[in-house]
Amino acid sequence: MTGQDWLEKDFYAVLGVPKDADAAAIKKAYRKLARQLHPDQNPGDAAAEARFKDIGEAYAVLSDPEQRQQYDQLRAMAGGARFRAGAGGPGGGAGAAGFEDLFGGMFGGGANGPAGRVRYSTGGAGGAGGAGFEDILGGLFGGGGFGARGPQPGVELTATTTLPFRTAAEGATVSLDVEGRVVNARIPAGVRDGQKIRLRGKGRPGDPGAPAGDLVITVQVEPHPVFSLEGDNLRVTVPVAFDEAALGATIEVPTLDGSTVRVKIPAGTPSGRTLRVKGRGITTSRGTGDLLVTVQVVVPQKLTPAAREAVQAFGIATSGEDVRAGLMAEARR
Repeated sequence: MTGQDWLEKDFYAVLGVPKDADAAAIKKAYRKLARQLHPDQNPGDAAAEARFKDIGEAYAVLSDPEQRQQYDQLRAMAGGARFRAGAGGPGGGAGAAGFEDLFGGMFGGGANGPAGRVRYSTGGAGGAGGAGFEDILGGLFGGGGFGARGPQPGVELTATTTLPFRTAAEGATVSLDVEGRVVNARIPAGVRDGQKIRLRGKGRPGDPGAPAGDLVITVQVEPHPVFSLEGDNLRVTVPVAFDEAALGATIEVPTLDGSTVRVKIPAGTPSGRTLRVKGRGITTSRGTGDLLVTVQVVVPQKLTPAAREAVQAFGIATSGEDVRAGLMAEARR
């Protein structure tokens, strides 16, 4: 991008923010527009693609405090400037006249104003025109030419990928379409829903000699009907019959790899108790988690006459016990 681009383009208008907008407002506006105009959302829409590039260009300048200051200074300085082609001063140089208009307000007078306070010349033998213009703007932009400000780094981009639960738990490599480029991203095992992964240098390329921006991927994980993740641990809720919970039993519990593991249910296990099976969770770079088995005692919805008689007999046999005695005592504290 050249200095002329900065003079011609109103980056604040491109992003739809006022000139006194803070960094947070500028970032919010860019993200909103980027989501609306991203090529993935507007396939084949050349106008949307052009607008997407424009907002990226505007954000690259306005999000950088130093570049934003330089941009504001140049725009303010050139607000009433008139560039006229023609001869220079008495030296006969054929430079670009009209520098008085551009810098007059900045220095309090024209190039040949009262007391001749400001002069523009190359110091060479040929005259006095506007050859010093590049020197002044070169200092403003950190380079030797009009608008030269060095190679600019690329812009950070965002992407979203949705993974099945098992894939997210085991890890995978996914391919993403990023502004017409295919980017392969390694998703680590045990990634959580909503987790963000940053890929250095995989965003929008920078100018020649400057680094590319980063790519930030938001991972969405589809829920599983049986399993859920808790850090590196795998959680599962297992229904058990009343007699298994009351008398104790050994049951088969499914694991994520499709096999089963035998879990002992101690006698008298209440509904909601969690049993831990070591080393049967998710394997990540941190190690391997556990399988957390939550017991859910199933109450029959319908009873056969024999079953009803057995339950009634159980109730009579345990009628001396008040299962809510502890609750009442705690409630009176």
